[in-house]
Amino acid sequence: MSTVSEDSPERIPAAFPGRRWLLPSALIDQLDPRPGPGSPDRRPRRTARDWIVDFTCFLIAVVIGLLAADGLENEPGLSHGLEITDQLVGALACAAVWLRRRYPVGLAVAMLPLGFVSVTAGGTTLVALFTLAVHRPLRYVAWVAGAQIALQPLYYWLRPDPELPYLGVVLIGVLLTVSVVGWGMLARSKRQLMLSLRDRARRAETEARLRAEQAQRLAREAIAREMHDVLAHRLTLLSVHAGALEFRPDAPREDVVRAAGVIRESAHEALQDLREIIGVLRSAESDDAGGRPQPTLEALDALVSESREAGMKVSLTGRVADPAAVPASVGRTAYRIAQEALTNARKHAPGTEVTVSVSGAPGDGLAMSVRNAPVDAEVPHVPGSGRGLIGLTERAVLAGGTLEHGATPDGGFEVRARLPWG
Repeated sequence: MSTVSEDSPERIPAAFPGRRWLLPSALIDQLDPRPGPGSPDRRPRRTARDWIVDFTCFLIAVVIGLLAADGLENEPGLSHGLEITDQLVGALACAAVWLRRRYPVGLAVAMLPLGFVSVTAGGTTLVALFTLAVHRPLRYVAWVAGAQIALQPLYYWLRPDPELPYLGVVLIGVLLTVSVVGWGMLARSKRQLMLSLRDRARRAETEARLRAEQAQRLAREAIAREMHDVLAHRLTLLSVHAGALEFRPDAPREDVVRAAGVIRESAHEALQDLREIIGVLRSAESDDAGGRPQPTLEALDALVSESREAGMKVSLTGRVADPAAVPASVGRTAYRIAQEALTNARKHAPGTEVTVSVSGAPGDGLAMSVRNAPVDAEVPHVPGSGRGLIGLTERAVLAGGTLEHGATPDGGFEVRARLPWG
C-alpha cells in the first residue's frame, strides 16, 4: 500500500533535487519514483528530514514515558512488580517508535492493549496515532482512534489518576487523542494537496502537448487538401495535353499551338498557386493580407470554361440565381468539390460528358453534383490514391455538410454534396 497516494507521478522537477532532504521520503517516492533492484514494493530511503522527525518522535515518547514513570510511585494499589513491568513495556514501546513508518497500522493497533499494561507507553501511543493519520486513509484512523477513545473511560477507571478527577482526566485524554489525529490528518492533506497539484500540472502539460499535436495535424491536413485541390487540377491539364502532343506528333499546327498554350498557361497558374500557398505558410498574417482571392461559387463558370478549353465535354445546369449571396466558405467548398470532380473525370473517364449541377437557396442549403457518363472504350489505368475524395469529404464535413460518391446505375460516376446555406 502506498504511504501517500495510489498514483505514480512522473519524476520530480529539476528544482527539487537540491532540497530533497526537506521533503518526507514517502512524498518524494510519489513525486519522483525511482525503482531500484529487487522487489517493486521496496521502501523509500529516509531523508534527513525523516531522521530528524523520527528522532523527535522518539524523544517525545521517551519524555512522556519518563514523566509517567515518576508518577507510578503515587498510583494506589500498584505493586513493585507491576511498576517494573510498566517501565519495561514502556521502554520497548519507545524503541518501537523507529518502526512506525514501516508498520503504522500494526504499531497503532498493538498500542491499544499495551496502554492498559503500561502508563509509560502513552507517548508511543500518541506517536503511533499521529503516524497512522499521516500515512493511512481515514478508515484505518477512524477504527483505531475510535477504539482508543472508547477505551479511555475503562482505562482511567482501572488506573485512575491520583491528582485529577475521573471525568476531567477522561476528557483530557479524549481531547489529546483527537488533537493528535487531527494534526496527522492535516499533514496528510497537505501531502495529498501537493500530489494533486503535481498531477494537475502534469495533466495540463499533457493536454497542451496533445492540443499542439492536434493543431499541427489539422494544419498539415488542411495544407495537404489545399495543395492537392489547387495543384492537381493544373497538373492534370499539363498531363493531358502533354500526352496528346506525345501520341499525336502529326496533329494539325492549330491543335499543337492550342495544346502548348494550355500547357504554358497551366504551368504558370500552378506555379502561381504554389507561390501563394508557400506565402500563406510563411506569413503570420491572415489570409486576407495579400495574394489572389480564394475562388468561390462565382468562379464556377470560369472553371467549366477552362475545362471545355482543355477538351472536356462539360455542361453546367441548375445554376444558383445569385452566386454572390452564397457564403464565401460554402462557395469555396463547392468550387473545390467541382474542381476535384472534374479533375478525376478528366483522368479516369476521358472523353465522356460531364454534368455539373448546382442548386439551392438560403435556408434550404446548397446541393451540388458532378456526374460523368460511362466510358465506352477501355481507359488505361491511371494511378491514384483516393486522397482527393478523402479531402473533399473532409472539406464538406468541416463546412457542416455531407459528401457522397460512387458509381451510377448506368456505369458512370457521381459526386454528390450538400452544404449548409443559412
